[in-house]
Amino acid sequence: MKYKKFENTIIARIDKGEDIVEQVKNIALKENIKLASIQALGAINDFTVGVFKTKEKKYYANEFKGDYEIVSLTGTINTMNGEYYSHMHLSAGNDQGEVFGGHLNKAIVSATCEMVIQVINGQVDRYFDEEIGLNLLKL
Repeated sequence: MKYKKFENTIIARIDKGEDIVEQVKNIALKENIKLASIQALGAINDFTVGVFKTKEKKYYANEFKGDYEIVSLTGTINTMNGEYYSHMHLSAGNDQGEVFGGHLNKAIVSATCEMVIQVINGQVDRYFDEEIGLNLLKL
């Protein structure tokens, strides 16, 4: 992974074999990012996305292997209890044009991933909401 910072914007290239989730964390920790938005595109060959079942308050994971293009990767970097926290969603399409997606748990790059991280001056923490069963923004 390589990246360059331009004022409050980071342009990153995540390389073949690297996990997008891990590399976002590496950048955020190295740059001490407390709040940011993320967008990306690229190619992946092994990814896991989840769907939150609200009645059960539980995530269910779906794993995919093969050739996929990232149609959309969007998310946030913020904090929970003052520590790094990210929340990303991914949609990826196969060679038949079928798209699968959800809450991003893992995505291994097969060629490249081009990412833009827009750093926001400030900090928004999260807290666990018992009723919803998720870590929500504390605003």
